[in-house]
Amino acid sequence: MQDMTYEGVGVNYDAMDPFKRLCQLAGHATESNLVWPLSWKGVETSRGESAYLVQTPFGFLGFVIEGLGTKNVVADAMYSLTGKTYYDHVAQCNVAMNVNDLITLGVLPVAFSLYVAGGNSDWFCDQDRAMDLAAGTKRACDLSGCIWAGGETPTLKGIVNPDTVDLSGACFGFTERPFNPDIHEGDEIVLIGSSGIHANGLTLARKIADSIPDGYLTLLPDGRTYGDALLDPTVIYVSLVRRLIRWEIPVSYLVNITGHGWRKLMRARGNFRYVIDSIPDPQPVFDFMMEHGPVTLQEAYGNLNMGSGFAVYTRKGKGKTVVAAAEMCGMSALVAGHIEDGSETKRVVIDPLDIEYTEDTLQVR
Repeated sequence: MQDMTYEGVGVNYDAMDPFKRLCQLAGHATESNLVWPLSWKGVETSRGESAYLVQTPFGFLGFVIEGLGTKNVVADAMYSLTGKTYYDHVAQCNVAMNVNDLITLGVLPVAFSLYVAGGNSDWFCDQDRAMDLAAGTKRACDLSGCIWAGGETPTLKGIVNPDTVDLSGACFGFTERPFNPDIHEGDEIVLIGSSGIHANGLTLARKIADSIPDGYLTLLPDGRTYGDALLDPTVIYVSLVRRLIRWEIPVSYLVNITGHGWRKLMRARGNFRYVIDSIPDPQPVFDFMMEHGPVTLQEAYGNLNMGSGFAVYTRKGKGKTVVAAAEMCGMSALVAGHIEDGSETKRVVIDPLDIEYTEDTLQVR
């Protein structure tokens, strides 16, 4: 049986990333448009990071816009199979995609806006689903400590599938002092646990469901169904970053491990080797996907979070403090590795699995 890849199911980062870089270049040319009497200005070093910063006389504003992806398509399928909407779960994932990007620069969320585009206005008439989507969004905003400010609900007939919706959102936040990337040789890498697949890799997960007889109702070794496990809500890491700020823990860099999987560990500028010495046990859903795809370890760690949804880089000897902070927030954490001088190139090296990713596999800026 041929190994399954993310590119093979229609998600090709090599095709998408050049467009992102093109947009960054065009965006750079707009920096001079921001003319305010109080000397507001864009922070050019944040371009290409997970959030964009604007410096003001009273602090820094951060802005993010992110989409959920196709996780709600799994929820639609499970709704028809079980009668449970799961839209409270995917609502949290939708908010998390935004706030978890925002906090990578130390920006705490202030206000979130929801975007729900349908292909048919009738989609909004299902009261159970609508109530779960609203309740899940509200709960996620509570977990993030931000206001749900509003949103947009267009009907886009001919663009969006009439049987589902396109979920996304936008969020802005504030900090008096952002985390500036400040990576040094010897810094420790702390991996923070995920709840499962989160909201990346669902196109691959859906393809696997199509290839097995019982689809989403296939039982995992822990007794849960495949579909139920795929729909676990994404962890919101805002409380951890609040604690890092409050405890004044030195932060070299933060990574939201989403698209591109563990390749994201080398997102920062500069040539470093990100060496992973210890790895957490991934949730059963990942082993299931690798078995039934089949999906190789190289492909899985290069596209999925594999049990780690966030990473904190900190000074040598401070990793245990980050772990303690995470555990006080109800999150699992592991001092998983360290950073070395990469000289001419950067790369991620996962020693226990004999996996390596070079800088040419992550071209996001």
